[in-house]
Amino acid sequence: MSLGKAARNLVKPLRGVLQPSASAVCRSYAAAAEARAVLKSELDAIRAAGTWKAERIITSKQGPHINVDGSSGSMLNFCANNYLGLSSHPDVVQAGIDALKSYGAGLSSVRFICGTQDLHKTLEQKLAEFHEREDCILYASCFDANAGLFEVMMGPDDAVLSDELNHASIIDGIRLCRAKRLRYKHMDLSDLESKLKESQSSRMRLIVTDGVFSMDGDVAPLPEICNLAEQYGAMVFIDECHATGFLGPRGRGTDELLGVMDRVHIINSTLGKALGGAAGGYTVGPKPLIDLLRQRSRPYLFSNSLPPPVVGCATRAIELLLASNEIAQSMTAKTMRFRNKMTQAGFTIAGSAHPICPVMLGDARLASLIADDMLKLGVYVIGFSYPVVPKGKARIRVQISAAHTDEDIDHCVEAFIQTGRKHGVVS
Repeated sequence: MSLGKAARNLVKPLRGVLQPSASAVCRSYAAAAEARAVLKSELDAIRAAGTWKAERIITSKQGPHINVDGSSGSMLNFCANNYLGLSSHPDVVQAGIDALKSYGAGLSSVRFICGTQDLHKTLEQKLAEFHEREDCILYASCFDANAGLFEVMMGPDDAVLSDELNHASIIDGIRLCRAKRLRYKHMDLSDLESKLKESQSSRMRLIVTDGVFSMDGDVAPLPEICNLAEQYGAMVFIDECHATGFLGPRGRGTDELLGVMDRVHIINSTLGKALGGAAGGYTVGPKPLIDLLRQRSRPYLFSNSLPPPVVGCATRAIELLLASNEIAQSMTAKTMRFRNKMTQAGFTIAGSAHPICPVMLGDARLASLIADDMLKLGVYVIGFSYPVVPKGKARIRVQISAAHTDEDIDHCVEAFIQTGRKHGVVS
């Protein structure tokens, strides 16, 4: 018997096993069709509610002036997290090019195998110095930093007390830990104190809050939170993604702005906003905590190292801020120029003196229509609606950058007035 014939004889009895029956194939197709119908129904509901989030395509580098596919000419960009204008800063860009040439495009490895280069350690050291903390650990994003912290730090005998409007990444990170979870009303110190009293039997307690809440631009009352933490023997964690680099006299963040740098124990923040805008996140805090995160934090252990060009860009950005606070200090006047002019025009602007300036509109469809009309006037802004913000609180979140000129800001205000009158928002 030939080898081929023997093989065919061997396979014959298996054909019924290896090949699914016609009924099984039909069931599989039916399941896929049902899933597709369910998904389509969800998508249709999003469109009907006016909360569909279309992605506009940018055809230029990030900056105060950008090119958008389908629009003619340069557009004013007022919705990036590019607070300090460093995303396209020539020194930052050159640092990324230099790192690419010297260290390559990537590591093809996690940190503990063969993914730690000297430039990673340099950036971690500089970030710890910038925040005046003992040590630092890098992540692929701040979402990963938040996903990796609480599970490692807090066990079943501990308690986490979290502001109800904390960022989604904080909420998801807390869900991963086994600690008792208590949620207090947004920036409500009385409710926080009641939760501290309720959790007094816990081994460790951690108060968790955004330093700045990204949708409203409001700043957490950190001095009062620290007072309660010290009164009840708790620690304080803040997420500083919308503060690092530009809040406080030297741009160190909310804790510096409010004079509590020595009272906040742990900070998570990002490299993807003010610090060059590329990617990456980090935790700074006590060295024993950072050491433990390197041993047990799953996003750190199972994600590739940050690419060298990203590390190079972020390192140069932090060096610029360590050398001078001039860029950070330029933000206040620009922010107040926009806020004051918009308020005088009759718009409601949430938050206080933060460059996140939410133009409150309420209706999701209205926010989307105004954003579309603003684009026609050469201003790029985006409407925010549920589930990014609560239902009935749709808004256009304007973000001021140090790279904006006074003329840019005035043009944006005039465009808002024109579209606001068209849609009956202002008279």
